[in-house]
Amino acid sequence: MRDAILAPAAVLVVWTLIMLGWLAAARIPAIGGSRVLKQARVGMRGQDLETILPPRANWPGHNYTHLTEQPTLFYATVLILALVGAGHVDVALAWGYVGIRIVHSLWQVLVNRIAVRFALFAISTGLLLALAIRAALICLYGAS
Repeated sequence: MRDAILAPAAVLVVWTLIMLGWLAAARIPAIGGSRVLKQARVGMRGQDLETILPPRANWPGHNYTHLTEQPTLFYATVLILALVGAGHVDVALAWGYVGIRIVHSLWQVLVNRIAVRFALFAISTGLLLALAIRAALICLYGAS
């Protein structure tokens, strides 16, 4: 079971890199087809494109940023569980978290209606909270 808990984390890493590619695929054509290069300043960053590019060209970048924020807690939790021993419930929670994060990504990049996006975020956060609490309890009191 120790190895099984690592699989969802590996899949989320791959998904994050896919979103990085999607970010490039959305922004590069938008940059080439706009006045961005003429407006570019030395040291310009991705966030500076917000006011220049169309919103749809920025959505993959927003999601990529999200995938480098909260999932860091997921990776730490998964590593803790891999060390102390994950159970079937932990693996299911981890897969649930990854699945919802992938759906969240697709929703944000393709549709981006905030009410649904927030609901997906809330569900994934609840799964992560449950996983983190289980990891803490296992560390404090042993396997459950």
